[in-house]
Amino acid sequence: MAMIGYGATAGHCQAPQASTTAVTFQSSTYSGFRQLLAREAATGTVTIQAKLDFPEQAGDRYPAVIVVHALDGYRDANEGYVAAELRKAGFATLTYDSFAARGTTGPAMSATPGYLPSGVADAYAALRWLSTEPRIDVNRIAILGFSFGAEVAHLTAIEQLRSALDPGPARFAAHVAFYPAFNFGAVADRGAYTGSPVLMLLGGKDENLPAAKVESYLAYARAAGNPAPIEIVTYPGAYHAWTVPGVVPARFFPELVSAKKCPLILLGPNRLMFLIDEQAKPFDPDFFGACMKEAPGYSVGFDAAVRAQSIADAVQFLRRNLQP
Repeated sequence: MAMIGYGATAGHCQAPQASTTAVTFQSSTYSGFRQLLAREAATGTVTIQAKLDFPEQAGDRYPAVIVVHALDGYRDANEGYVAAELRKAGFATLTYDSFAARGTTGPAMSATPGYLPSGVADAYAALRWLSTEPRIDVNRIAILGFSFGAEVAHLTAIEQLRSALDPGPARFAAHVAFYPAFNFGAVADRGAYTGSPVLMLLGGKDENLPAAKVESYLAYARAAGNPAPIEIVTYPGAYHAWTVPGVVPARFFPELVSAKKCPLILLGPNRLMFLIDEQAKPFDPDFFGACMKEAPGYSVGFDAAVRAQSIADAVQFLRRNLQP
């Protein structure tokens, strides 16, 4: 159940700068969503190393954004660049690498069904830790992610996952997803989402996420009387990973894993469902495995203009929803 987040060739996290505080927090590893939704004990624990950075402008308590990386892990050229832009806009940022903390890589971990639930666990562990930092306004912490991280950013808005991780009343104030694969949604029950707004930034030429897949999900939730709190902005000429320098012009990568031909998987209390023709249907893992093999690959391409516009759109959304 994976999508690939293509990364630049730039190096991994560099040594922290003078304004950076190196921190650690504890998280958990899960084998899959069934384990997490059933509230079974985690498979293991992990220590996450992170970087906490503050804006240059003085303040007492800052709004903050947890920035979750793509499948290539944290990159200064992508996650680091956007985090710096967020700090210019007045937000503190927390960045980390879920895969490096587990001594593995995104491509390796994405071959297992536990990589996304573990990513969600890391995000909520980061939220719990950040909520103890006296310089951070606990009521104004958002999450923003890219590809893999975009899936995490959306999934953390689903109440079943939030409550299964038992964070108490803690929740993110806003969620921003840059070019997600959108493989998972929520069964459209009342209270399916935490209530915080979600912004999905989509590429019009991103073959990894057909627009019809998002539209079908939103229509399904509206028809059920429980609309999803998702706002969408689409950039018509953008390919997957438009924020990541390195691939110009865009080109097709046939080896990348994609679920673009697969139905959306719906998460509900102790069960998984498919969304087919805007109806919830029983989940069939064999069918999902077959559709994953049907149409591998998608195009990837950097676009500086779209990167600038999408960051501006994300900042505007965060300012609107993280007001004191």
